Amino acid sequence: MTATGLDRKEANGAADAVLDTPLVAAPGPARRIFELLRGPAEGIGFEIVRVRFGLQDGHTLQIMAERPDGTMCVADCEELSRTISALLDVEDPIPGEYNLEISSPGIDRPLTRPKDFERWSGFEAKIELTEPLAGRKRFRGLLQGVEDGEVLVECEIEGFSEPQILGLPFRQLSEAKLTMSDDLIRESLKRQGRATTADSPSDGE
Repeated sequence: MTATGLDRKEANGAADAVLDTPLVAAPGPARRIFELLRGPAEGIGFEIVRVRFGLQDGHTLQIMAERPDGTMCVADCEELSRTISALLDVEDPIPGEYNLEISSPGIDRPLTRPKDFERWSGFEAKIELTEPLAGRKRFRGLLQGVEDGEVLVECEIEGFSEPQILGLPFRQLSEAKLTMSDDLIRESLKRQGRATTADSPSDGE
């Protein structure tokens, strides 16, 4: 924790490049589809947050995405859906018929990339690991960012009178999502409002 702010930003940027796919898309069809769609989606200004295939009925392709600033409106979903649908029609990576669902991550969103844990630092999340850490696989607490490949979480630990900050290895995360709260709802609406205001033309335009 002795790195400067710049050093930390550069280190986390490198971590993003290495660690952004395990929670975004699991190995197999979802990962192949993510690799296929990632570049074209970024080319029109979107980032893919998560890809899942076949979890509901075996025939549904679910894609969560957002703008780099974290926003995603209905028109954005429609724009991305047109691009993705055209690409899937050409590449045909999924045999047979399937349903395509494009959505925003939502307020109690999944956290799939290091930048998600940084962006929502200070808010509560539920995290599950693939392997137990200190006898636990499930943790719930306030996010404190990412450092050295670990997600920092402030949570209650048995035997300690005060909350402790734990470092959970990113590569061992199997699932993570924000916990719904009034504070989270207010912050999400505020961030969406700021983005909308920033995108609106000024009176002189």
